[in-house]
Amino acid sequence: MNEQYSALRSNVSMLGKLLGDTIRGALGDNILDRVETIRKLSKASRSGDEASRKALLTTLQNLSNDELLPVARAFSQFLNLANTAEQFHSISANGEAASNPEVIAVTLRKLKSQPELSDDAIRRAVESLSLELVLTAHPTEITRRTLIHKMVEVNNCLKQLDHKDLADYERNQIMRRLRQLIAQSWHTDEIRKHRPSPVDEAKWGFAVVENSLWEGVPNYLRELNEQLEEHFHYRLPVDFVPVRFTSWMGGDRDGNPNVTADITRHVLLLGRWKATDLFLKDVQVLVSELSMADCTDELRALAGEEGKQEPYRYIMKKLRAQLIATQAWLEARLKGQALPKPQGLLTHNDQLWEPLYACYKSLVACGMGIIANGDLLDTLRRVKCFGVPLVRIDIRQESTRHSEALGELTRYLGIGDYESWSEADKQAFLIRELNSKRPLLPRAWEPSDETREVLDTCRVIAKAPQGSVAAYVISMAKTPSDVLAVHLLLKEAGISFALPVAPLFETLDDLNNANDVMSQLLNIDWYRGFIQGRQMVMIGYSDSAKDAGVMAASWAQYQAQDALIKTCEKAGIALTLFHGRGGSIGRGGAPAHAALLSQPPGSLKGGLRVTEQGEMIRFKYGLPEITISSLSLYTGAILEANLLPPPEPEQAWRDIMDELSTLSCNMYRSYVRENKNFVPYFRSATPEVELGKLPLGSRPAKRRPTGGVESLRAIPWIFAWTQNRLMLPAWLGAGAALQKVVDDGKQGELEAMCRDWPFFSTRLGMLEMVFAKTDLWLAEYYDQRLVAPELWGLGKELRKQLAADIKLVLTTANDAHLMADLPWIAESIMLRNIYTDPLNVLQAELLHRSRQAEERGEEPDARVEQALMVTIAGVAAGMRNTG
Repeated sequence: MNEQYSALRSNVSMLGKLLGDTIRGALGDNILDRVETIRKLSKASRSGDEASRKALLTTLQNLSNDELLPVARAFSQFLNLANTAEQFHSISANGEAASNPEVIAVTLRKLKSQPELSDDAIRRAVESLSLELVLTAHPTEITRRTLIHKMVEVNNCLKQLDHKDLADYERNQIMRRLRQLIAQSWHTDEIRKHRPSPVDEAKWGFAVVENSLWEGVPNYLRELNEQLEEHFHYRLPVDFVPVRFTSWMGGDRDGNPNVTADITRHVLLLGRWKATDLFLKDVQVLVSELSMADCTDELRALAGEEGKQEPYRYIMKKLRAQLIATQAWLEARLKGQALPKPQGLLTHNDQLWEPLYACYKSLVACGMGIIANGDLLDTLRRVKCFGVPLVRIDIRQESTRHSEALGELTRYLGIGDYESWSEADKQAFLIRELNSKRPLLPRAWEPSDETREVLDTCRVIAKAPQGSVAAYVISMAKTPSDVLAVHLLLKEAGISFALPVAPLFETLDDLNNANDVMSQLLNIDWYRGFIQGRQMVMIGYSDSAKDAGVMAASWAQYQAQDALIKTCEKAGIALTLFHGRGGSIGRGGAPAHAALLSQPPGSLKGGLRVTEQGEMIRFKYGLPEITISSLSLYTGAILEANLLPPPEPEQAWRDIMDELSTLSCNMYRSYVRENKNFVPYFRSATPEVELGKLPLGSRPAKRRPTGGVESLRAIPWIFAWTQNRLMLPAWLGAGAALQKVVDDGKQGELEAMCRDWPFFSTRLGMLEMVFAKTDLWLAEYYDQRLVAPELWGLGKELRKQLAADIKLVLTTANDAHLMADLPWIAESIMLRNIYTDPLNVLQAELLHRSRQAEERGEEPDARVEQALMVTIAGVAAGMRNTG
């Protein structure tokens, strides 16, 4: 571990020195000296030197408006470079995730050592693996794409420098390139000038596929195959690709008026265009490589007389022509031109798979397996993983939008107001219409714009090639009619296949009612017949935590999943649980392995479907090597959870969790909902109001523009508290509830739960990670600088509670200090704190200046506003998440 730290620190130090040289060249010695002074004071402050802490505060408070931006940018850029160095070290020869295959190998060895597990059982578990990662629109990815690209290049340079036998001239060339990249980053604005459109977000998602996943997925499968061959003498079938990618970019319209039916149609076309572009590159390589003449009779017949000299190359050239024609047609469609469909237009995966697989089988049959299992096998696996759509998309819409559309329709038809009907009457109407053979929508009807948008979206889904839309997710789903309504709207749009419709249960009440809603649905004959034995349900992590606090939300999520698993098992329904996790712990984030093994037994039988969000997409899939590591971690965890499921909790543990849930929820809500000072405190102690100025994503920060905290999305809610280092939503209520249970004499039970129940130990581990990122003196400083003195008591109360919670969790987990079992993460947080602290102090100062100018009725100073945005980006980089 020490070798890892020293290698990481050495690279961080080198990158910091190069950044310093860049700053000196751009702004002179004075600014660099000021930055260096602040850095040294921050380091001394972190080590407990009170005089240095006071000097740090004074120095930052006294910066002139001209110095604000360079200082903010220096520390923000340094954190981006430190994160890049850390990402490199996670995949380098010294790094913790260096041996990616080891992750799978360790799991396979563990499984093999279990006497109750046969090789056959393990092989069946491998063959039933299913991992679907859903890339969501990235309102939490604060770093611009152009800077992300430069950081990827920095990573490549670090990789090249990692060789011990470099000649001097080679090292000098690499160092020159590093200087250029750091200078390019310094002279580039960190903050976007304009909010990205949903199409921009989709392009960002496609760029992740092109730059990382396209190479990473086949490499991960190669590693998985090699480990299975070594441990079980078993080869993966060629057509077995357990990983799929779906996207919400261009499909998630929940509260985002910028995502329309036209946008979704455009993004679907754009995805198909990008897929043809990437497959064209693959096929071009195969055209040049597959020059063999020897082939099977079947392939010779497929190639025909024209292709008898070089049959493989001939077939690849035909596929290339098909891809070129498809791409040209899609390009015209994207430009709004209507061209006739070319012959052989690629609309489904079999059109790509069949010629490629025919070549593969022929090469293997003719003794050229080594060639077949090269680039051709990689392309075949890409067809299975990405295929014609590149990434499938989910459609997401709020339940009330469907009710409003049906209400408008029934009023027009003169049969009553659907919205005012009882649940029983709604269900009766919906089932009658779902069974009816006649259309429901009248031809002459002119619906409102909102209803037209809902109907147009359903028509886009109906016309899209089957397989390009993965599911329809209903947010704020509360009743069986919410699900049936979507099925009816899709039927009226003319859909010719059964699209999975997934209710999303996301508030505490909705999670508690989820099993009842699904039980009612499964008792409807039409519904049981229609879903053909398969059901997807989405579990909401973000809004449930915002509604009730993390302890109550996580227990409600566990119980909802547990009940749904048992209900579906009894009904003979294959259940896929879709986890709506965010990146931060307040929104369900956790280390993947621990999070999956803490779910109820049986929760991964239907595979894993999970959202990957914001900067987490970059941290987990930003480079091909990291993609291999992330997919391997997921694979190991799913196999382990399915073959060695966690124990069912004892009834006494469930009772304690019920108690903890009630106590923590009551305390959380007593502050967030009932304390009249809470909202004014939140708005002044955090940059919540100012976050709205950041052009983060295409989606507004609030579901309703006029609403208060309750209408805030979970992301800005978490983001604001992350910035002032109180991290309140991720712990409030949890520690106080634990303390009450300890006071009632149940310390021994809590320790047993921590030792023997992965669900509970993971909860405590996640609290520890949050506590490691909190900072009491910084949170207090925000109060002193920004909050009215009459509200200071509330901040003091919250900080006192936080300190007590930290102490209690360490005692319960029997740890000497925070993150004792994850030293790499603890070290990483400590390393970044030296650079994050000045940004936090500076942010509080900038908020103070900005708000004072506003109170005086003055125009905001552009230098202050820009520097403020940079500190927000910098703190996000330091915390490694925004929301």
